[in-house]
Amino acid sequence: MQLVTFSPQMKGLSVFNERPFTAFLCARFFLTFGVQVQTLTLSLQVYEFDKSAFSLGLIGLAEAVPFMILILPAGYWADVFRRKTLIIVSAALFFFCSSILFLLCHFDLKPGLITLYALVALTGVARATGGPSMQALVPQLVDRQLLPQAIAWNTSFWQISSIAGPAVGGLIYAYSGLEAGYLCTLMCSLLALVLFFWVPAFKASHERKTGIWENLKEGIDFVRSKPVILSALTLDLFAVLFGGAVALLPLFNDQILHAGPKGLGWLRAAPSMGAVLTAAWVARTPPMRHTGLFLLAAVAGFGVCMMGFALSDVYMVSFVFLLLSGAFDAVSVLIRSMIVQMLTPDAMRGRVSSVNSIFIGSSNEIGAFESGVAARFLGLIPSVVFGSSMTLFITALVAWKAKSLRKLRLDSY
Repeated sequence: MQLVTFSPQMKGLSVFNERPFTAFLCARFFLTFGVQVQTLTLSLQVYEFDKSAFSLGLIGLAEAVPFMILILPAGYWADVFRRKTLIIVSAALFFFCSSILFLLCHFDLKPGLITLYALVALTGVARATGGPSMQALVPQLVDRQLLPQAIAWNTSFWQISSIAGPAVGGLIYAYSGLEAGYLCTLMCSLLALVLFFWVPAFKASHERKTGIWENLKEGIDFVRSKPVILSALTLDLFAVLFGGAVALLPLFNDQILHAGPKGLGWLRAAPSMGAVLTAAWVARTPPMRHTGLFLLAAVAGFGVCMMGFALSDVYMVSFVFLLLSGAFDAVSVLIRSMIVQMLTPDAMRGRVSSVNSIFIGSSNEIGAFESGVAARFLGLIPSVVFGSSMTLFITALVAWKAKSLRKLRLDSY
């Protein structure tokens, strides 16, 4: 009998032999992909009402407010209840929202902006309910020696789906319209809900010994006591908050690039293409050495790309900058997730994940609101130039002040 040996490159795929992890990975991929298609489709539907940057920004605010209210309690729930149960509840809420949006579009009921914002808010509730549990469950699904691989692949699949979803959503809208986009969301959320039932259930990892607020404070104090984690979260928060311009792509396409619906779809696809080209490669060989320097370089690269995009009026140049921004973003998100998961004990992963989400989870949505407001008062191009300049300034400040992050090497943990 011939023995099969694995090269070092193939060892990066050995985590897929763990069936519970593979089921979880596929479920989360379809859920994130479907929700992102829904977000893009809904933003285009809102834009059809009054072609207002402010209305687009309110989509992010409508999701961020309930998310921010519930995320800390959800982190506590993730440590004291079965994480699988919370994840299924979250997926069921997503499925409900996608069903309502599809039915409204299918029967041509023409909902008002208030109805659409209310459904977005319910999506924020669903994200908060299951988010910390999804992050905290990963280390329970694999052996310790496979944890760096599992974290890297989980983050990479999330990154790819979260960027590919809007890209595909834009193409679906361009070629088939709103109803097809909502149908895609409906099918993805249903498939994810079914797959989550295949993930094993684990007992709670933390016993309730004090009240909820004392437990929440324990998670916050843990993050504050770890300068490396706090620096990484702060860096990503402000980078995404100021540097992103995805919410304004319909305006850039309409007013500057003039590429039509299909051109908009490919612009949305560009970051996902960059992420796909880098995320899988980084997942197979995660940056365990010089981890902090890789993170700082990736965030700075993202800021440079967004500034280049803002200043470009040539479609292909804008496309390339967006593609590179997705590549840098994939690297930074993966490294930050590895830092948080590998430096946190299991009994606190739910609460630390919720603190992480306070920094990161709604930065895209609040960033979308910031982009809409800034574009309204500063103008479209100056608002993105200002945001990307702030990203570069904050990256330089963190690199100067956070010595522990600059010197971080995860291969020593």
